[in-house]
Amino acid sequence: MSTAGKPELLAPAGDWERLEMAVAYGADAVYIGGERFGLRAAAGNFSPDALKKAAAYCHERGVKVYVTCNAVMRNEDIPALPAFFEMVQDAGADAVIVSDLSAVSLAKQHAPRLKIHVSTQAGVANYETARVLFDLGASRVILARELTLEEIAEIRAKTPRELEIEVFVHGAMCVSFSGQCLLSNFLAGRDANRGECAQPCRWRYFLTEAQRPGEYYEITEGHKGTYILNARDLCMLGHIPEVLAAGATSLKIEGRMKSAYYAAVITNAYRHAIDAAVEGRPLDPVWLGEAEKVSHRPYSTGFFFGRDGGGQYTLDAMYVTNADVVAVVESCDEAGRAVLTQRNKFSRGDTLELLCPGKPPVPFTAEELLDEDGAPIESAPHPMMRFQMTLPAAAPRLSILRKPRS
Repeated sequence: MSTAGKPELLAPAGDWERLEMAVAYGADAVYIGGERFGLRAAAGNFSPDALKKAAAYCHERGVKVYVTCNAVMRNEDIPALPAFFEMVQDAGADAVIVSDLSAVSLAKQHAPRLKIHVSTQAGVANYETARVLFDLGASRVILARELTLEEIAEIRAKTPRELEIEVFVHGAMCVSFSGQCLLSNFLAGRDANRGECAQPCRWRYFLTEAQRPGEYYEITEGHKGTYILNARDLCMLGHIPEVLAAGATSLKIEGRMKSAYYAAVITNAYRHAIDAAVEGRPLDPVWLGEAEKVSHRPYSTGFFFGRDGGGQYTLDAMYVTNADVVAVVESCDEAGRAVLTQRNKFSRGDTLELLCPGKPPVPFTAEELLDEDGAPIESAPHPMMRFQMTLPAAAPRLSILRKPRS
């Protein structure tokens, strides 16, 4: 929970840039990974010194920090866990996210100041499991993503009020139960349960026949296609009042491997959705539109409203978006004169949108562009080049310029 008992918005931070964006755009807490034991081995992740810096940065801004330690633990991992938990506690983190019962026990012994959050990887799907974990020392359970709103409400009603209930409300879904999958290990030699998933559920599959080697046949579902394991992304942006009514105390955005732009836009949208729900206001449709402006697979409501929530999408595994980030604001004066860094090419005359933390997007036309030295330019074509332009309003650092797609 955030301050004053309000629902918590929990955002992903795969590296420092994404952490800054999540904090700037309204997260109450962020979850990050250390150099070991997390389920996103390919994310930027944080060294011990970087963890300490991240915790200090977040705490100065009233934001909590949770560190992932939710890989499946093997025998060789156990001796290293005590030192890892001590390091996370010394870095100033607020909680550790674990899935293994040994990690619950060792965290209590070696890092008693850390709160213990039990990961969705533990497959918590009933109130009795939640109660047992609370008795073992967990302050929060992150529920399996396969639950309905009714099941979440029952878990809330039959567990101690002190136990926090966290649910995923946005991001990638897995074809396996809460990510417990061996397919990546089998096909690519990369263990999904230890942070190295190759996402074979997104691959296109063909059928072969034993007596016809080298002949491949598409696996089809009538007119629907061949991506038989591909899952839609989850989006509950339009249903936050129902999620809160079910008893969720922390609403989690998936995506430590997603871009800093994703962290900013989706955090911003859910910040407004939660605030509107708490205040009893309808959500402005502009925030629903924001979910379409990041790279995503076709959306669904997952299992929240039943087993037929549209979880599979078999036509392809492509990401879609209707906008591209083109620049990020480094500094800006009261007149809107800004210094920015480029992210994608754009030119004078392009229609852009300015997105500032906490505010709806503002459309405008790019007029005069200047290079870093103040010379006029027609476009910003070079990756990460610094340039100058006048924005339609004063914009704080980390504000975003994006170009809508036609």
